[in-house]
Amino acid sequence: MVELDRFVQRTIDDYPTMWSFYDPHWRSPCEMGDPEKHDEALVVPWRPIARHGADDFQGLERAFECEIHPSVKEYFGAYWSGCLEAKAEEGHVSLILLWNIDDRDRLLENLIGHAIAQRRSKSPLSIFFACTEPGSDLFLAINNNSGEIQLERPGYKPVRTVCGSLGEFLSGLSPAQPYMHPERGSLRAMYES
Repeated sequence: MVELDRFVQRTIDDYPTMWSFYDPHWRSPCEMGDPEKHDEALVVPWRPIARHGADDFQGLERAFECEIHPSVKEYFGAYWSGCLEAKAEEGHVSLILLWNIDDRDRLLENLIGHAIAQRRSKSPLSIFFACTEPGSDLFLAINNNSGEIQLERPGYKPVRTVCGSLGEFLSGLSPAQPYMHPERGSLRAMYES
């Protein structure tokens, strides 16, 4: 996905090394080097690393009895990465990417729960891929039929269509400081040094 590749490259240019708390049981191919001590916590440097291949959603397709939109497969199959922070025209966005294979399994479980909630609200199937402002319950999802990007609230019909495609949406993003993500707020000093 060219637009995602461009965004990732701009993020790496702005933030050549990103940091995450080190968990020996939650390792990632995108980790670089050894853990380091920072304010009494172990942290590890990381940066997105290309996976080169669409992700396999066959199990999800069987469960949903439909094909998953190609842009979803391409997006989640593109990189091993932590969440990438971005600025969109309407505010902050945190792109959800996969840290490791177990994270992929967790994503699939969450997508099944999301699909069940959508059936209850009689909403069309969508696949979430990004969070909005920290603390907000709104998120961004790809409409599985049309590929359009929708703003959604869990368990409700989509709030509105944001744009026509994932590529168009990603093209409009600019990198934001990694510590914007609530889970990494305590690492702010490392990003600013």
